[in-house]
Amino acid sequence: MAGETTVAREHLRADCSSCVGLCCVALPFTRSADFGFDKAAGEPCRHLGADFGCGIHERLREAGMPGCVAFDCFGAGQRISRGAGSGTGPVPAGAGGRAAPTGALARAPWMSAALPVVRQLHELLWYLTESLSLAGVPSLRARLQEALEDVERLAAAAVGRPADVDVGPVRVHVGALLTAVSQEARGREDAVPASHARADFAGATLAGADLRCADLRGACLIAADLRDADLRRADLLGADLRDADLTGANLTGALFLTRSQVGAARGDARTRLPAGLERPAHWS
Repeated sequence: MAGETTVAREHLRADCSSCVGLCCVALPFTRSADFGFDKAAGEPCRHLGADFGCGIHERLREAGMPGCVAFDCFGAGQRISRGAGSGTGPVPAGAGGRAAPTGALARAPWMSAALPVVRQLHELLWYLTESLSLAGVPSLRARLQEALEDVERLAAAAVGRPADVDVGPVRVHVGALLTAVSQEARGREDAVPASHARADFAGATLAGADLRCADLRGACLIAADLRDADLRRADLLGADLRDADLTGANLTGALFLTRSQVGAARGDARTRLPAGLERPAHWS
C-alpha cells in the first residue's frame, strides 16, 4: 500500500518471557479443535511450569493446542505482570523473577480480572496505532491521536482497577472511528470496494479472488480457500480466519489484521503480509 509505514507496536506484542503466565491461568477453554482438554478460569494449565513457562511451547500445534498458538494478549499480560511488580496489587510469590509455583496466581485474582479488560484496550491500541501509520487518512489523524491517548490512560488505570473501566462505550467510539479510517483508506478510483461484512464464507472457494479493498469485517472465513487471493487493502477487522488457506495470498496493506488471525490461518513463504506482522513459525 502506497504510503504504508512499518507500524511501531512492539509494546502491544505478547512477550511471554515478561509475563507470569496470566493467559495460562486466568482464561478458560473447552476441549475442541483448538484445545486438547477442558480448563476452567483460574485453573493453571497442566503444561504451565513453575517458572511460568509453557512445557510444550515448541510443539503446541502438534500437541493439540493450536488455540494457544493463535492467542495474542496484545501485550496485556506483561503490562499487568509489571503492575504486580510495581505494587499495583498483591504480588504472586517470586513474580519479579518468574520463579513462583503456578498456584500463586490464584492468590492474585485482581490480575485475572484485569487481563480481559486490558487485553481489549490493548487490541484497540493496536488498531489505532496502525491507523495512525496510514498515509491515506490525514483528516482523521487528530481524532485518532486523541482516541489513542484516551485508551492508553484507560489501559493504565485498568491494570489495578479493572472494575472501574467500562470497555463497551470505548469500543463503540473507537469502532466508529475505525470505520471512517477504513472507508478513507480503502477508497479506489477504478471500482467501488465490495462489501462482505459479516458474510459467511466458511469453506468457500475463493482461490485467486480479487478482494482488493473489500470490506470483510466480521466475515466468517473458517477453512476458506484463499490461495493466491488478492486481499490488498481489504478490511479484515474481526474476520475469522481459522484454518483459512492463505497460501500465496497477497495481504499487503490489509487493514486491522492481527497476529491472532494470522496465527490461526495457514500460509506459506509466498504469502505477503502487511508491514509489522511477522510470518507464523508453523507456516510452510
